[in-house]
Amino acid sequence: MIITRLMGGIGNQMFQYAVGRRLAHFHRTELKLDLSWFDAVAAIKTVRKYELPVFKIQAQVASNGETARYRRTRLLKRFEQLLPISLVSRDKRYISEKHYHFDPGILILPDNIYLDGYWQSPRYFDDIKDIIRDEFTIRTEPDAENHLIAEEIMRTESVSIHVRRGDYISDSTTNSIHGVCSLEYYRSAVKMMEQKVKRPFYFVFSDDPRWAEDNLASICPATFVSHHMPDKPYEDMRLMTLCKHHIIANSSFSWWGAWLSLNADKVVIAPTHWFRDETVSTRDLIPRQWIRL
Repeated sequence: MIITRLMGGIGNQMFQYAVGRRLAHFHRTELKLDLSWFDAVAAIKTVRKYELPVFKIQAQVASNGETARYRRTRLLKRFEQLLPISLVSRDKRYISEKHYHFDPGILILPDNIYLDGYWQSPRYFDDIKDIIRDEFTIRTEPDAENHLIAEEIMRTESVSIHVRRGDYISDSTTNSIHGVCSLEYYRSAVKMMEQKVKRPFYFVFSDDPRWAEDNLASICPATFVSHHMPDKPYEDMRLMTLCKHHIIANSSFSWWGAWLSLNADKVVIAPTHWFRDETVSTRDLIPRQWIRL
């Protein structure tokens, strides 16, 4: 059994699922998901919730009994430097992410382990990418309004533009880690897209649609997709994956929107600066075919 800890928004959860799914597939064993993070933070400030049931995933929720010993290990690791060496955790089945970039050792881990991290690199699941794409198919059919937008996306040289604001603006801690993509980034990305794609037609997705329309309408003619409820982010992602090309934000949400797109000739433009802290290496996050700007 492989257990992976889920945390954060839907994009983060998808990366955490994908690395666990790869190991479970490799060992021909079951994947279970630890959802305790959502309970722990629910009373503080986050509105995050477990989002993956909308997809055709192959995993079950881990029980409290199955995750209890790993939660104890995680708490113990926080205080290891203050403890006598005899009390330091030696649990080799609890695997904590060491750094942001790809760790090849993860792919050869044994069965019966617990994964705790973000694991944001396609290299963790490249050898089962077809399985991941299939399992990140949404279970339900789109409603009539989304179906019409999907048809427009399919018949045009569609380009998704994702503008991530939300907690990147409102939460001071998150803002200090990520920051937001500037208007100059979007201007430059649109200009580059115009050079690479004939007659592009833009579809703008954002968790702050009013700001996006007020600021991007002058940059490019576009359809601003703003009818979705905040509790259904997967509907935006579904439409984004149908687009032929992509301008993404420094967001795992739009990363997945671009990666799941099946257009073999897609042009994807991503920001060079993913974090404010430029010492964090994102070299394994962005596929080499994508353009960093």
